Amino acid sequence: MLQQTALSYGYLGRYANLEAVSDRMLAIRPDDAETKAMRAMVELDWKADTHPMHQLIEELRAKGHGAIQSIADTWIECALAERDPAAATSALVVLGENSFGNTIPRYSPRFVEGLIARMTKDDAKARAAFTAARADQEKLVRADPNDAGALCVIGLIDAALGQNEEALREGWRAVELLPVEKDVTNGTRVIGVLANIAAWVGDKDLACQQLALVMRFRHEISYGELKLLPFWDPLRGDPCFEKIVASLAPKSN
Repeated sequence: MLQQTALSYGYLGRYANLEAVSDRMLAIRPDDAETKAMRAMVELDWKADTHPMHQLIEELRAKGHGAIQSIADTWIECALAERDPAAATSALVVLGENSFGNTIPRYSPRFVEGLIARMTKDDAKARAAFTAARADQEKLVRADPNDAGALCVIGLIDAALGQNEEALREGWRAVELLPVEKDVTNGTRVIGVLANIAAWVGDKDLACQQLALVMRFRHEISYGELKLLPFWDPLRGDPCFEKIVASLAPKSN
Protein backbone atom coordinates (compact mmCIF):
# COMPACT_ATOMS: atom_id res chain seq x y z
CA MET A 1 0.00 0.00 0.00
CA LEU A 2 2.72 2.45 0.95
CA GLN A 3 4.75 1.55 -2.12
CA GLN A 4 1.81 2.29 -4.44
CA THR A 5 1.14 5.53 -2.57
CA ALA A 6 4.80 6.48 -3.00
CA LEU A 7 4.64 5.80 -6.73
CA SER A 8 1.57 8.01 -7.04
CA TYR A 9 3.28 10.87 -5.23
CA GLY A 10 6.27 10.42 -7.52
CA TYR A 11 4.08 10.69 -10.64
CA LEU A 12 2.55 13.88 -9.24
CA GLY A 13 5.90 15.41 -8.32
CA ARG A 14 4.83 15.68 -4.69
CA TYR A 15 8.27 14.97 -3.30
CA ALA A 16 7.71 16.02 0.31
CA ASN A 17 4.86 13.50 0.52
CA LEU A 18 6.96 10.91 -1.29
CA GLU A 19 9.78 11.48 1.18
CA ALA A 20 7.45 10.97 4.16
CA VAL A 21 5.91 7.78 2.73
CA SER A 22 9.35 6.40 1.82
CA ASP A 23 10.49 6.97 5.41
CA ARG A 24 7.44 5.02 6.64
CA MET A 25 8.35 2.19 4.28
CA LEU A 26 11.90 2.17 5.62
CA ALA A 27 10.57 1.92 9.17
CA ILE A 28 8.86 -1.32 8.11
CA ARG A 29 11.71 -2.65 5.92
CA PRO A 30 14.89 -0.93 7.08
CA ASP A 31 17.20 -3.36 5.26
CA ASP A 32 15.37 -3.59 1.93
CA ALA A 33 17.69 -2.36 -0.85
CA GLU A 34 14.92 -1.34 -3.25
CA THR A 35 13.13 0.68 -0.56
CA LYS A 36 16.41 2.38 0.35
CA ALA A 37 16.97 3.15 -3.33
CA MET A 38 13.48 4.63 -3.67
CA ARG A 39 14.17 6.92 -0.72
CA ALA A 40 17.57 7.98 -2.09
CA MET A 41 16.10 8.65 -5.53
CA VAL A 42 13.74 11.20 -3.99
CA GLU A 43 16.76 13.44 -3.43
CA LEU A 44 18.06 12.92 -6.95
CA ASP A 45 14.71 13.60 -8.63
CA TRP A 46 13.62 16.42 -6.31
CA LYS A 47 16.89 18.26 -5.67
CA ALA A 48 19.34 16.86 -8.25
CA ASP A 49 21.35 15.53 -5.31
CA THR A 50 23.12 12.25 -6.06
CA HIS A 51 24.90 11.91 -2.71
CA PRO A 52 22.35 9.71 -0.88
CA MET A 53 22.13 7.35 -3.86
CA HIS A 54 25.91 7.29 -4.22
CA GLN A 55 26.36 6.42 -0.55
CA LEU A 56 23.78 3.63 -0.78
CA ILE A 57 25.52 2.17 -3.83
CA GLU A 58 28.87 2.12 -2.03
CA GLU A 59 27.22 0.46 0.97
CA LEU A 60 25.60 -2.25 -1.17
CA ARG A 61 28.69 -2.86 -3.28
CA ALA A 62 30.63 -3.54 -0.10
CA LYS A 63 28.15 -6.30 0.71
CA GLY A 64 28.71 -8.09 -2.60
CA HIS A 65 27.05 -8.69 -5.96
CA GLY A 66 23.70 -9.91 -4.64
CA ALA A 67 23.02 -6.78 -2.64
CA ILE A 68 23.61 -4.37 -5.52
CA GLN A 69 21.96 -6.43 -8.25
CA SER A 70 18.39 -5.49 -7.33
CA ILE A 71 19.08 -1.79 -7.90
CA ALA A 72 21.44 -2.05 -10.89
CA ASP A 73 19.22 0.18 -13.04
CA THR A 74 19.16 2.88 -10.33
CA TRP A 75 22.95 2.59 -10.07
CA ILE A 76 23.22 3.26 -13.81
CA GLU A 77 21.05 6.36 -13.47
CA CYS A 78 23.14 7.68 -10.60
CA ALA A 79 26.39 7.01 -12.47
CA LEU A 80 25.09 8.81 -15.55
CA ALA A 81 23.94 11.73 -13.40
CA GLU A 82 27.42 11.93 -11.86
CA ARG A 83 29.09 11.64 -15.28
CA ASP A 84 31.04 8.60 -14.10
CA PRO A 85 31.51 6.30 -17.12
CA ALA A 86 33.47 3.70 -15.13
CA ALA A 87 30.69 3.37 -12.57
CA ALA A 88 28.04 3.29 -15.32
CA THR A 89 29.93 0.49 -17.08
CA SER A 90 30.25 -1.48 -13.82
CA ALA A 91 26.53 -1.06 -13.20
CA LEU A 92 25.81 -2.22 -16.73
CA VAL A 93 27.75 -5.44 -16.07
CA VAL A 94 25.59 -6.07 -13.00
CA LEU A 95 22.44 -5.28 -14.99
CA GLY A 96 23.37 -8.04 -17.43
CA GLU A 97 20.86 -8.51 -20.25
CA ASN A 98 18.08 -6.78 -18.35
CA SER A 99 16.74 -3.55 -19.81
CA PHE A 100 17.03 -0.10 -18.29
CA GLY A 101 14.21 2.41 -17.78
CA ASN A 102 10.45 2.39 -17.24
CA THR A 103 7.93 0.11 -18.93
CA ILE A 104 7.99 2.82 -21.60
CA PRO A 105 10.69 3.49 -22.59
CA ARG A 106 12.94 0.47 -22.03
CA TYR A 107 16.56 0.66 -23.17
CA SER A 108 18.73 -2.33 -24.02
CA PRO A 109 22.22 -2.75 -22.55
CA ARG A 110 23.63 -1.87 -25.99
CA PHE A 111 21.73 1.41 -25.91
CA VAL A 112 23.20 2.24 -22.51
CA GLU A 113 26.68 1.44 -23.85
CA GLY A 114 26.01 3.93 -26.62
CA LEU A 115 24.79 6.56 -24.16
CA ILE A 116 27.91 6.15 -22.02
CA ALA A 117 30.14 6.49 -25.10
CA ARG A 118 28.13 9.50 -26.27
CA MET A 119 28.57 11.09 -22.84
CA THR A 120 32.34 10.65 -23.08
CA LYS A 121 32.35 11.86 -26.71
CA ASP A 122 33.72 8.57 -28.03
CA ASP A 123 31.94 8.81 -31.37
CA ALA A 124 33.22 5.54 -32.85
CA LYS A 125 32.24 3.51 -29.81
CA ALA A 126 28.88 5.25 -29.59
CA ARG A 127 28.07 4.50 -33.23
CA ALA A 128 29.02 0.84 -32.84
CA ALA A 129 26.90 0.45 -29.70
CA PHE A 130 23.88 2.27 -31.14
CA THR A 131 24.13 0.23 -34.34
CA ALA A 132 24.01 -2.96 -32.27
CA ALA A 133 21.16 -1.50 -30.20
CA ARG A 134 19.21 -0.76 -33.37
CA ALA A 135 19.44 -4.37 -34.50
CA ASP A 136 17.97 -5.47 -31.14
CA GLN A 137 15.27 -2.79 -31.26
CA GLU A 138 14.32 -3.51 -34.86
CA LYS A 139 13.35 -7.05 -33.88
CA LEU A 140 10.92 -5.66 -31.32
CA VAL A 141 9.40 -3.25 -33.83
CA ARG A 142 9.03 -5.97 -36.46
CA ALA A 143 7.35 -8.24 -33.92
CA ASP A 144 4.83 -5.50 -33.10
CA PRO A 145 4.83 -2.45 -35.41
CA ASN A 146 2.21 -0.80 -33.18
CA ASP A 147 4.36 -0.95 -30.04
CA ALA A 148 4.81 2.77 -29.33
CA GLY A 149 7.45 2.11 -26.67
CA ALA A 150 9.67 0.11 -29.01
CA LEU A 151 9.12 2.59 -31.83
CA CYS A 152 10.07 5.69 -29.88
CA VAL A 153 13.28 4.03 -28.68
CA ILE A 154 14.31 3.08 -32.22
CA GLY A 155 13.62 6.72 -33.08
CA LEU A 156 16.06 7.85 -30.43
CA ILE A 157 18.64 5.36 -31.68
CA ASP A 158 18.22 6.65 -35.23
CA ALA A 159 18.71 10.19 -33.91
CA ALA A 160 21.98 9.04 -32.34
CA LEU A 161 23.01 7.56 -35.69
CA GLY A 162 22.24 10.77 -37.57
CA GLN A 163 19.13 9.46 -39.32
CA ASN A 164 17.22 12.60 -38.39
CA GLU A 165 14.17 12.45 -40.65
CA GLU A 166 13.57 8.79 -39.88
CA ALA A 167 14.05 9.41 -36.15
CA LEU A 168 11.43 12.17 -36.05
CA ARG A 169 9.02 10.14 -38.16
CA GLU A 170 9.32 7.23 -35.72
CA GLY A 171 8.89 9.52 -32.72
CA TRP A 172 5.74 11.13 -34.11
CA ARG A 173 4.35 7.73 -35.08
CA ALA A 174 4.86 6.52 -31.49
CA VAL A 175 2.93 9.52 -30.17
CA GLU A 176 0.15 8.80 -32.66
CA LEU A 177 -0.02 5.15 -31.55
CA LEU A 178 -0.18 5.98 -27.85
CA PRO A 179 -1.82 9.38 -27.35
CA VAL A 180 -2.22 10.82 -23.86
CA GLU A 181 -5.99 10.66 -24.34
CA LYS A 182 -5.64 6.88 -24.40
CA ASP A 183 -2.96 6.43 -21.71
CA VAL A 184 -1.87 9.50 -19.77
CA THR A 185 1.14 7.92 -18.05
CA ASN A 186 2.71 6.05 -20.95
CA GLY A 187 1.52 8.56 -23.54
CA THR A 188 3.34 11.29 -21.63
CA ARG A 189 6.48 9.14 -21.50
CA VAL A 190 6.38 8.71 -25.28
CA ILE A 191 6.13 12.51 -25.67
CA GLY A 192 9.19 12.74 -23.43
CA VAL A 193 11.13 10.45 -25.78
CA LEU A 194 9.98 12.52 -28.76
CA ALA A 195 11.39 15.57 -26.96
CA ASN A 196 14.64 13.66 -26.52
CA ILE A 197 14.69 12.69 -30.20
CA ALA A 198 14.16 16.33 -31.16
CA ALA A 199 17.04 17.35 -28.90
CA TRP A 200 19.36 14.78 -30.45
CA VAL A 201 18.52 15.80 -34.02
CA GLY A 202 19.11 19.45 -33.12
CA ASP A 203 15.53 20.75 -33.16
CA LYS A 204 15.61 22.59 -29.84
CA ASP A 205 12.28 24.35 -30.39
CA LEU A 206 10.44 21.08 -30.93
CA ALA A 207 12.22 19.51 -27.96
CA CYS A 208 11.10 22.32 -25.67
CA GLN A 209 7.55 22.25 -27.04
CA GLN A 210 7.25 18.56 -26.25
CA LEU A 211 8.87 18.94 -22.84
CA ALA A 212 6.33 21.65 -22.04
CA LEU A 213 3.57 19.15 -22.87
CA VAL A 214 5.11 16.62 -20.51
CA MET A 215 5.17 19.21 -17.73
CA ARG A 216 1.51 20.03 -18.40
CA PHE A 217 0.33 16.47 -17.89
CA ARG A 218 2.48 15.34 -14.99
CA HIS A 219 6.04 15.09 -13.66
CA GLU A 220 7.16 12.11 -15.74
CA ILE A 221 10.54 13.81 -16.17
CA SER A 222 12.01 15.14 -12.94
CA TYR A 223 14.15 18.16 -12.17
CA GLY A 224 17.08 15.85 -11.38
CA GLU A 225 16.77 14.03 -14.71
CA LEU A 226 16.71 17.22 -16.76
CA LYS A 227 19.43 18.85 -14.68
CA LEU A 228 21.89 15.96 -14.64
CA LEU A 229 21.32 13.19 -17.18
CA PRO A 230 23.26 13.18 -20.47
CA PHE A 231 20.07 12.53 -22.47
CA TRP A 232 19.46 16.30 -22.37
CA ASP A 233 22.97 17.62 -23.00
CA PRO A 234 22.18 19.01 -26.49
CA LEU A 235 19.69 21.44 -24.88
CA ARG A 236 21.97 22.82 -22.17
CA GLY A 237 22.26 26.59 -22.37
CA ASP A 238 19.11 26.93 -24.48
CA PRO A 239 16.94 29.60 -22.78
CA CYS A 240 13.68 27.71 -23.23
CA PHE A 241 15.14 24.49 -21.83
CA GLU A 242 16.79 26.23 -18.91
CA LYS A 243 13.47 27.91 -18.09
CA ILE A 244 11.75 24.50 -17.94
CA VAL A 245 14.52 23.14 -15.71
CA ALA A 246 14.30 26.15 -13.41
CA SER A 247 10.51 25.75 -13.16
CA LEU A 248 11.02 22.27 -11.68
CA ALA A 249 13.71 23.28 -9.18
CA PRO A 250 12.76 22.86 -5.51
CA LYS A 251 11.38 26.04 -4.05
CA SER A 252 13.27 27.52 -1.11
CA ASN A 253 11.25 28.24 2.03
